[in-house]
Amino acid sequence: MKILVTGATGLIGKALLPHLNHDDITIISRDPTRAYQLLGHHINALDSLQSLPNLNQFDVVINLAGEPIMDKRWSEQQKRVIEHSRWNITQQLVDKIQASDNPPHTFISGSAVGIYGDQHDHTIDETFIIEPNNTDFSQQVCYRWEQIALEAQSDQTRVCLLRTGIVLAKQGGALAKMLLPYQFGLGGPIGDGQQYFPWIQLQDMVRGILFLINHNETQGPYNFTAPNPVTNCVFSATLAATLHRPHLLFTPAWVLKFALGESSQLLLDGQRALPNKLQAAGFNFSFPCIEQALKQTLGD
Repeated sequence: MKILVTGATGLIGKALLPHLNHDDITIISRDPTRAYQLLGHHINALDSLQSLPNLNQFDVVINLAGEPIMDKRWSEQQKRVIEHSRWNITQQLVDKIQASDNPPHTFISGSAVGIYGDQHDHTIDETFIIEPNNTDFSQQVCYRWEQIALEAQSDQTRVCLLRTGIVLAKQGGALAKMLLPYQFGLGGPIGDGQQYFPWIQLQDMVRGILFLINHNETQGPYNFTAPNPVTNCVFSATLAATLHRPHLLFTPAWVLKFALGESSQLLLDGQRALPNKLQAAGFNFSFPCIEQALKQTLGD
C-alpha cells in the first residue's frame, strides 16, 4: 500500500513505521533531514503538503501530528500552538482528500480520551454522548480535531479516530517523564489518587492502528485504552512495585496546579474509558493488565 503519515517522528509514529516497511511510505516532516536520520532512507520525506495537489496516489493516510500537550504551561500562546498543530494539518489533509478523484480508502486521525472531559469513576465507551465544556481546553481541542477529520468521510473514504489514553513507553511520553522520581523512591499518587488513568501499552497502540488499516469495516471513534483502566493510586503503586521502590509520597493537587497551571487538569481529571468498540471488532490486547504492561515496558 501507499501510505502517507504525519507525526511520524513522534512516539507512536517511530514505533509504527517499522511495521509498515513492506509498504510505500511518505511522511510529512518540518525537518526531512532529521526524519531520515530517525526513520531511515526507505521512506519519502516531504517538508509540507503543499507539493501534493491531492492524495490520489495514497491508499491510507495516518494523521498523528500534534504539539506535545504536556511539555509546556498552557499560556494563551501555547494553547494556540497546541490547537493549530492538530487542527491545521488535519484540515489540510481533509481538503486534499476532498480534492481527490480517487481518494485514500482509509483516513486514521488522532484524538484523545480527553474528549470525554472529567468523568470521575463512571465507565464510558465510544457510545458516550459528549457534551462540550467551554472551560475544558483539552476537550475543546479533541472535539474540534475530530469534527475536522470527520469531514473526510465519504463513500470512498472511511475515517477512524484514535481516542488515545496515556501511551506506556520507556523511551518517551508520560511514563518516561515519571520514571526518575519513582526510581529515586519519590513517586506516589497525584491528588487523591482516585481519578482513573486510561492507559495503553505502546505495542498495543501500534497493533491497534494496524488492525484498523486491515479491517475495512471499521470506522468512527475508537478508544485506544487497555480494557482494565486503573486509578492513579493503583497505577502509581504498581509502577513503584515494578521498579522495586517504596511508595510513600503523594503530590497534593494544589502543588500541581501551582506548578503546571491549567494543564494540571490532565493529571487530576480522569476517564474510565473502555475499548469496547475495538474489542467488538475482534482486536485482542497483548497487555490488558497494568502489571504485565509495566513489566514489559520497563523490561524492554
